[in-house]
Amino acid sequence: MDPFAVVPQRLADFLRPHLDEITKEIEHEVQLQVPEYARPADDAYVRTIRAGVRRALTLFVDRIADVDQDQERVARTYQEIGRGEAGEGRGLEVLQAALRLGGRAAWRRLAKAADELGLDSGEVAALAEAAFTHMHEIMQAATEGHGEARLHSTGELQRRRKRLMDLLFADPPASAEAVEELARTARWAMPRRVAVMAVDGIEQEDDELLLPAGVLADMSARPARLVIPDPDRPGVPRRHALAPVLRGRPTAVGPTVPLSQIVDSLRCAARALSLMRRGILPGDGVLRCADHLSTLVLYADEPLIRALSSRALAPLAGIPAPQRDRLAETLLAWLQSESSVGVTAVRLHVHPQTVRYRMRQLEKVFGEALRDAEARFELEMALRANVAFGPPRERDRPGPDREHSRPAPEYVRPPASPLRSTGT
Repeated sequence: MDPFAVVPQRLADFLRPHLDEITKEIEHEVQLQVPEYARPADDAYVRTIRAGVRRALTLFVDRIADVDQDQERVARTYQEIGRGEAGEGRGLEVLQAALRLGGRAAWRRLAKAADELGLDSGEVAALAEAAFTHMHEIMQAATEGHGEARLHSTGELQRRRKRLMDLLFADPPASAEAVEELARTARWAMPRRVAVMAVDGIEQEDDELLLPAGVLADMSARPARLVIPDPDRPGVPRRHALAPVLRGRPTAVGPTVPLSQIVDSLRCAARALSLMRRGILPGDGVLRCADHLSTLVLYADEPLIRALSSRALAPLAGIPAPQRDRLAETLLAWLQSESSVGVTAVRLHVHPQTVRYRMRQLEKVFGEALRDAEARFELEMALRANVAFGPPRERDRPGPDREHSRPAPEYVRPPASPLRSTGT
């Protein structure tokens, strides 16, 4: 049986003149117990709380007076209240705590009224069941309204942030005013500097939900991109906070740039990620472009560097591959060692005599280019690119000193030459 049908209608007549008084008691109880509602100086806020409590009491009394009352009215009213609370930014647990406290305070007044009217035990039991039913319906409706509003708010916020990402990377660039306006509506504090992360292997938009505050994301882009505000600011452990999103995926962090140059950071990160896929840059975990700028510069225009390599290394073209690889490796180490035979030998784990022998061979094919500063610069670039484009095969090495695990043959002891004056 409907408990509202058992509660005497005279209780409704008794309670109606006291609704304002009961409302104030409940309002006081909620403000006293729930800090988020303790804002007595805010008249508009107090009026909102009072209106919500008064509606709950009025609906309850109306249901006692008229059992056929439209129960959907309760649901609509408290769905609206739930949406309003979500709009104010209060969490569901705060709303539910306020409703529970309000229900407890209301029941104390209902029990007192039942005693004053002399209701019998059956009527009191029906009153309790009616009160708890009403409270449950209110709680359920408010929760539904709050949840719907949060979903709508979250979805709308994500849409605005997605539009903001599109605007940040627009070509031609959007105006600063347009970016600022959209950032404001997307609740994104405009940073002074940013870095863009390019992430490989992200397939699900749900990963966006794991992002720390302030980080923008476009998971649908290929590669996925994250915008990190002020990444160099001390005390911001964003790498750790992003771990649930990255999950060990190959990731390149572009240079930190002013917000107006965000496209440059993305371009650099995307290029680094491409080189990571090809094995040219380390392919695991998070790579910082700032640590690999020379390689990134070298690969900024691959056809151009290939043309340079082809021209600069043309003298090696007629030498058989294994020997060519050894000579190229030696020449690069020699250039990087400032022409020191001794340092070159240490770099290559070979005997200095082997370096001298190879350098004599290189002098025959390159001639004066080995003494010309501009030619040496081009040679080093070409050799670096040559190593990156096609790393020399790992040759059989019987030991750390691969060509001198046994005594050097007589042919590696050439007579003196100008190259020997470069160091030992």
